[in-house]
Amino acid sequence: MAIRTELSLRLQNSPGALTQVSGILADEHVNIVALALESNGTLRLVIDNHVHAAGELRARHYDVQERDVLYIVMPNAPGSLARVGRLLAEAGVNLDYAYATAVEGGAMAAVVVGVPDAQRASAAAGV
Repeated sequence: MAIRTELSLRLQNSPGALTQVSGILADEHVNIVALALESNGTLRLVIDNHVHAAGELRARHYDVQERDVLYIVMPNAPGSLARVGRLLAEAGVNLDYAYATAVEGGAMAAVVVGVPDAQRASAAAGV
C-alpha cells in the first residue's frame, strides 16, 4: 500500500478529450498508472510523476486538482477487496470513491481509494 497523489481535472464531453490529455502525458514521458473517467467529465489519474504532469497540464490551461489517495496492490483473487475493505471499515474510514484494475488471470490487482484523510486512513487500517 502506498499513498499516491491523484490528479483530477474536468474534460469536455467531446471526441478526443481523453486522447488529448493522454497524448500530453505521453509526450512528457509520464506514465498513467490508473485512471477513472466519470460521466460528468471528471478524470482522475494516478501517474508516475504527478509534479511534472500537473505542471504540464496547467500550462495547457487545465484546472488540475491534487489529492492524496490510497493506492493498494493486492492479490487478484476472490476476497482480496473484501479483506482490505474490512480493514478500512473497522478503522472507521469512509470511502469517497474507489476504482481498480487487474489483468484477468494476472496475479495482482490495484485499487485506488479516495478517503477524507489518506495519512490517517493508512495508519488506522494498517494498509
